[in-house]
Amino acid sequence: MSTHTRTRRLTIPQLVAMKGQQKIVSLTAYSSTIAQVIDPLVDFILVGDSTAMVGYGRPSTLGMRLDETIAHTRAVVDSTRLACVIADMPFGSYQESHEQAFRNCAQVLASSGCDAVKLEANQALASTIEFLVARGIPVMAHIGLMPQFVNAMGGYKAQGMSEDSAATLRADAQANLHAGAFSLLLEGVAEPVARAITEASAKPTIGIGASPTCDGQVLVTEDLLGLGSAHVPRFVKQYADVGRVIREACGRYAQEVRNGTFPTLQHCYGV
Repeated sequence: MSTHTRTRRLTIPQLVAMKGQQKIVSLTAYSSTIAQVIDPLVDFILVGDSTAMVGYGRPSTLGMRLDETIAHTRAVVDSTRLACVIADMPFGSYQESHEQAFRNCAQVLASSGCDAVKLEANQALASTIEFLVARGIPVMAHIGLMPQFVNAMGGYKAQGMSEDSAATLRADAQANLHAGAFSLLLEGVAEPVARAITEASAKPTIGIGASPTCDGQVLVTEDLLGLGSAHVPRFVKQYADVGRVIREACGRYAQEVRNGTFPTLQHCYGV
């Protein structure tokens, strides 16, 4: 469904039906400002746990809290009307038990109004996805480089680079799809492995540092705008240097305040 012809928010079934029909476009947002700008341009907005790093300056995604996820997702939902909105469940909010996962995912959906949740899920967590889906919660499964597993993985490393790792990823994908995930997000996955998973999957795959053959792509909006850290990941294409524009504008403002040329009387009331 083209963003130009859409008049209402894209649904999860419509998103799934896009596989094989047209590429799926996604970006992240955690504020109303960014959400409003990208709403007519993308198919779904991911309120990622990357908010912990981008929005709060934390060293990893592990510190994202459930209440913060709900607040940022609510802001994005309230500010948009066309794009499907998917919330990233934070670390520790779904791994303990099926019941904990349902309780927290249900709270996110009910309190924020989003359309689905995303879970970082290996084979061990596939049963959690099955439990959630059976109870009416749409789940996108995130495999490959999983930031919430950064300590266990020993850092942010591409996955599927060896045959053993590739086999594990294929098994993760199969388990999560069998459990009822409506989509797979493949992050930092070796291109041939991501391509094979995409070709074997009846549900859409969303790539980030994976393969051009994935059914869709997602990026952190701040990364493509040049608003992220100085280090630009290999999988990011920087489409603009908005950071430079902001620095220049704020620099001119600071200079004019200091030299007394701003504000002038035209910026004042009752003159």
